[in-house]
Formats: sequence, C-alpha cells, structure tokens
Amino acid sequence: QVQLVESGGGLVQAGGSLRLSCAASESIFSINAMNAMGWYRQAPGKQREKVATITRGGSTNYADSVKGRFTISRDIAKNTVYLQMNSLKPEDTAVYYCNFDIPQTRWHMISWGQGTQVTVSS
Repeated sequence: QVQLVESGGGLVQAGGSLRLSCAASESIFSINAMNAMGWYRQAPGKQREKVATITRGGSTNYADSVKGRFTISRDIAKNTVYLQMNSLKPEDTAVYYCNFDIPQTRWHMISWGQGTQVTVSS
C-alpha cells in the first residue's frame, strides 16, 4: 500500500503563504487505476472537503473557495505533490491531507495519513 506523508503546514497570518508537500513511498502516477492525486482539508467540526486535484498529465481542478489562491503541482520523478497556498484566509484553517482523487462516497473506505495542520490567524 502506498504511504503518503504530508508536510509544510504551520501558523501564518492572513494574507500569507504556505507550501505543502505530499511525499509518496512509490511511483503514484504510474499506478494505472489511480491517475490523479488530490489535496483535501478538514476544519474542526466540519466535513472533509476536496481542495484541489491534479492528473498525471497535469490537468488541475480546484474548489471554488480556493480558486485563484491555491496551486497544485506534482513532480513525477520525486513522487511528490505540492499545494502552494497564497492569500491565506482564517477560513483556510484546517488539517490538510493528500490522497488519490477518489469520489466522496468512498472516502470512508480509504486510509488517510496524519495530515499537516494549517492555521491562519486574522
């Protein structure tokens, strides 16, 4: 099973930036059944939400709440997915997770890593 380790979170003031990394234990984009990766987040008391996704070919998709502020990218050779977060807002405060791009109906069926905490102060 692929291991995914998130890092890069921290405490930042509103308007600041952070870059999250997700390192995979093996070549994630070569697994035929899983050709897209995503960043997710879960704020206290709220449901997990999908923030951004990226395919092996580099096509991206974003939640409306982060569009224009967040950028997802990947380094296939390094088996790493990144999330550049700019113009951060207090409402971006959450634990951020990376995982394969999977339908919400299956989120409860998959394993999630520790995530990385992002806290944005006002």
